[in-house]
Amino acid sequence: MSFHDSAHLVMERCDILARYSEEANCLTRRFATQAMHSANDMFATWLSAAGMNVHYDAIGNVIGRYEALQPGAKTLLLGSHLDTVQNAGRYDGILGVMVALVCVERLHARGERLPFAIEVMAFADEEGLRYHSAYIGSSAMTGTFDPALLHLTDINGVTMADAIQAYGGNPDPKQLSTSRWQSTDLLGYCEVHIEQGPVLEARNLPVAVVSGIAGQARIKLSFTGELGHAGTVPMLLRKDALCAAAEFVIAVEALARSQPGLVATVGQIDVQRAASNVIPGHVALSLDIRHQNDAIREQAQQILYEQARRIQDQRQLVLDWQLTQENHTVSCNPRLIHTFEQAIEATGNPVLTLSSGAGHDAVVMSKLTDVAMLFVRCAGGISHNPAEAVLEEDVSVAIAVLEHFITDLARK
Repeated sequence: MSFHDSAHLVMERCDILARYSEEANCLTRRFATQAMHSANDMFATWLSAAGMNVHYDAIGNVIGRYEALQPGAKTLLLGSHLDTVQNAGRYDGILGVMVALVCVERLHARGERLPFAIEVMAFADEEGLRYHSAYIGSSAMTGTFDPALLHLTDINGVTMADAIQAYGGNPDPKQLSTSRWQSTDLLGYCEVHIEQGPVLEARNLPVAVVSGIAGQARIKLSFTGELGHAGTVPMLLRKDALCAAAEFVIAVEALARSQPGLVATVGQIDVQRAASNVIPGHVALSLDIRHQNDAIREQAQQILYEQARRIQDQRQLVLDWQLTQENHTVSCNPRLIHTFEQAIEATGNPVLTLSSGAGHDAVVMSKLTDVAMLFVRCAGGISHNPAEAVLEEDVSVAIAVLEHFITDLARK
């Protein structure tokens, strides 16, 4: 099969998986849902047909193993995630899983085994949409899962433990907090992913090597004031939680705009007991802060906390501030970066190295083994959006690069 044919197959499979959604008119696939189960089962069928042994782990990750020439060999890990954000595109995460799968299919079609085994993985949750905690799948895979997460509830009041149980997994904390491997058993983890940014398109390049992934902090905060009648409470006597939240959102934007490389986002606002004629008494917000330099990100977190405290004091409100997740900046492995660079050159394409502002499962996998990533151009840099799009010819290049990458590792 040509690289072009393989790319066409990848695109077809991304279209097939896009049918498995919780919502009829858009793609939404959360952790431990029926839509996720259907997508995983379809993926497992493809893994099996590609000559791999397939299993689901305790949290619902799907793993296909393509054995090495000899038993006891090391393992190369390839993969990404199959969950989505709400109203998603069809390539974020999914493309990387499908490219990894088709590369193993090509080996199987040639009857070729390598000096190392390959495991292709589809993580059950990277986005954190259902329980607002990202990397659930990869953290369970690496033995870094926090058992306290099992008590989190979704919008319907279902705990994570109950969701895992209903899904067919095993919510036993020991099962979820134990790694499948020792780091000495692994060659590394590699992830193909759409860029989610505009640089490759601006440079007219199909792929790029990732140098590292920005550090990230997620914070839940709330302002609590006092409910009141919109017509009877004078403006100077109000304790309006929504006005406090609005002031904080503007402060977040202003700080991020003033600091090169810093991005900060308030993506969710929940006004409790909202009504047109009621002064808001409680507002909860999300805050996402990222930077390639952890010291700058941490300084920004502190500045924004102090801003929130100032707003609280000036408006006589109560502030609740909780750091819910933090990941430090991750550097990709120089050896694997160099192997990817050689693979890109072998396909006749210029080599470009980019850093990633988005988080990926590679962040968590780096706690276990060396990591590397390959970016693929996406139209307009658009992601987390139904308009997400890639070119089939770029996917063909990505498959060729990953195949060269695997072949080069086999020669070393």
